[in-house]
Amino acid sequence: MTKLNKRAFEILRDEVERCATNDAIGKTEKLIVIKRFEKLRQEKGAAVTLDELRDAVSDVYPQFSEKVLRRAVKLNRPPGVVTKATFVLMFLATCVGVVWLLNLPNPMLRRAVAKTAPLLLTPSYMEMDSNYRGAIDSLGQAEQLLDNPTSAADIEQGGEKVKQAKKHLDNLPRWSLDYYPEVYCNYFGCAWRFSYDEFETARKKVARLQAVAFQNKNALTPLEEAEQELLTAKSDYKRATNIKDKEKAIEAWQSAINLFEQIPAKTLAAENAQAKLKAYKRELEDAQTATLIAAAQQFDIEAEKIKPKQPQTASQLWQKAINRLNEIPKENPRYLEAQQLLASVEVKYRTVDNSGSNNYIEAAKQYAIEAAKASQNPPHPADKWEQIAQQWRSAIEQLKNIDVKEAGYVEAQKLIAQYQTNLGIIQNRQRYESEAKEALQLANQKIQNLIASAPSDTQQFKAEIQGVINVLRTVKPGTTSYAEAQQLLTMAQNKLR
Repeated sequence: MTKLNKRAFEILRDEVERCATNDAIGKTEKLIVIKRFEKLRQEKGAAVTLDELRDAVSDVYPQFSEKVLRRAVKLNRPPGVVTKATFVLMFLATCVGVVWLLNLPNPMLRRAVAKTAPLLLTPSYMEMDSNYRGAIDSLGQAEQLLDNPTSAADIEQGGEKVKQAKKHLDNLPRWSLDYYPEVYCNYFGCAWRFSYDEFETARKKVARLQAVAFQNKNALTPLEEAEQELLTAKSDYKRATNIKDKEKAIEAWQSAINLFEQIPAKTLAAENAQAKLKAYKRELEDAQTATLIAAAQQFDIEAEKIKPKQPQTASQLWQKAINRLNEIPKENPRYLEAQQLLASVEVKYRTVDNSGSNNYIEAAKQYAIEAAKASQNPPHPADKWEQIAQQWRSAIEQLKNIDVKEAGYVEAQKLIAQYQTNLGIIQNRQRYESEAKEALQLANQKIQNLIASAPSDTQQFKAEIQGVINVLRTVKPGTTSYAEAQQLLTMAQNKLR
């Protein structure tokens, strides 16, 4: 091999031509340098180095391009190195292309290759083995995280593992199920024995775990909302300065606890909710008990203040206090405290002037008197009967204010029974009046229709008249429509004769 090849010589010669001048000296210098290069072309040995080329031109052309020298050195490398590498790369690329083609997801092609040259399907087998391992590992981790979650992070990570497992299963070619690559597995070992049943079981498991992840994620939202509402209610309760605001906060507190009980079962959120619910209910019960006792105490104090001038109102306040204290169950830790207060309030309630019940009875009787007066000289229109019925209702409502422990309770119950009977009679009279008015209107409408277009057929005409008679006969006596209905009834019956 010569020290300088043809390609390197040519670019060096071109640079000499550029550097040389056209005078006699320039031609001489050009000839000298070119002869040096030709000498290097004739000499055998290792390829010329950059320093050797630089020494060959620097004394004549110090301006000779360093870039050209380096390029010449590069082109002067031993021939065949690049070519061999290119050939090897092309050969490898061809082999890769063939292997890629043979590993295309075509069942017929793969089965044919598997019978004749199974090792060519090594990439497919490696991918199948990898996906199988990935599916099994991801499913196992997902089951551990989702079947026994300890936090929201477990649910999130479990959901991701399910997605990974599904992706691996989707990448497993169905044609390979129940097919075992013996040659590949003999050399490299396999982690699986493909079977259709195993594949379907894994798919069902993925579907189940997806549903579990979805339900758990969805259940976390109502849990957070319930906890937020509960915290807000507790905060409102602490800030409340009066009984009304405290009771309102307790209602919101109870609503928040109801939300905890509505969280879907068999979820992490439900487990967390149940773990906290007992404590939350105990806190709510304590708050309710404290509020009931505080309300009773407040009613007691207010009743004491107004008792001399407003005994009836004081009695009502003590009754409210008694009602509040009676709501506290026996198993409550503050039950004895509530009973002591209850005994004190009941004594005051019994000793207060019982004119309250008398006033209720007297008020009820006044409503009854007015109702009786209004009922005189019937018939009356339906709206008046409604007014009378409302007076009987008002009388009954007054009597219901009398507690079973009051002296006038028995008399009140007797009057209630009497007044309810009277109310029922009035309601019937109101219904009869409404029905009579509707029947009269219907009869008049039928008569107007007959006048406007009487049937030519006698039998049909009589049938229409009979229909009018039937409607008029439904009008009951004692209604405002009865007299007019009787007149029309007589006229209609005369038409049938």
